[in-house]
Amino acid sequence: MDKRKLKNRIKRVAVFLTAALFVIVAVLLFANWKIPHDTKPWLYNNVDSIPPQKVALVLGASKYIRGGLPNPYFDNRIQAAYELYEAGKVEAFVMSGDNGREGYSEPEDMRDALLALGVPDSIIYLDYAGFRTLDSVVRMNAIFGQDSFIVVSQKFHNERAVFLAQYYGFTAYGYNAKDVALGRVSYKTIVREKFARVKVFVDILLDKQPKFLGKPVEIK
Repeated sequence: MDKRKLKNRIKRVAVFLTAALFVIVAVLLFANWKIPHDTKPWLYNNVDSIPPQKVALVLGASKYIRGGLPNPYFDNRIQAAYELYEAGKVEAFVMSGDNGREGYSEPEDMRDALLALGVPDSIIYLDYAGFRTLDSVVRMNAIFGQDSFIVVSQKFHNERAVFLAQYYGFTAYGYNAKDVALGRVSYKTIVREKFARVKVFVDILLDKQPKFLGKPVEIK
């Protein structure tokens, strides 16, 4: 290959990579503007202000982080769920999270944490197939029969969950658990969330469905 052909090929590759980078950045910016913008009116920090609903969906998190330390995301979500219960804003909870390996169950850990605060077991329902936020949101209707509910997680997570719920035609309010002070764990979570918001639109375009459905569960 002569130098001119090589130079032209390098130029084409450079143009392609520049265009690809531009598209990636544009999509990232759009997704991370669109989701917070559309869900802002539906998110609440004050328990007194949030409209009461029959059920709250508590999104899963691991109880511990690396090294066996307590996970502040988990603890703060449980505290937020308890605040809804104490304020009489919900009648029941669906604890939805990962249960994909032996000895690890986010729904059971969340239930046990609520029980320790005095929430009765009779109003807690476990969703063992909440592997992704999309799964948890869709299963709230497909399995638990709810088309209007409160989502409990940190604000950044609630934005994505409420956006998905509204896309599927549900009414969802987000009750924001206390966020976590910036540190190694929170920085990783923030970066991951930026790309998770892009994946929301990819999943919508691909008509992504939950990994598992199953038999309906009646919430009394």
